[in-house]
Amino acid sequence: MDKQKTPQEEREKLRQGEQKQNPTGNLRDGFDRGAGNGNVTDIAGDMGWKGMALLIIVLIVAHVIYQLFFS
Repeated sequence: MDKQKTPQEEREKLRQGEQKQNPTGNLRDGFDRGAGNGNVTDIAGDMGWKGMALLIIVLIVAHVIYQLFFS
C-alpha cells in the first residue's frame, strides 16, 4: 500500500538526486540565477514592503552621513 507521492515530493526527490550526481552544477546554477539578470523590481518584489522600507531608510541615513563628513 504505497501512497502516491505529491508533485512537490517528486520534485524534491529529483532535485536531491541531481544534487548528489553533480554538486558543482547546482552551485553554478545558484550563482547564475542571481548574477546580472535581475532588476530593481525583482529585488523589491522579493524583499516585501518591510525590507524595501528598511533599504530606503538605510540609504537615506548613509546619504546624510556622507553629506556630513564629506561636504
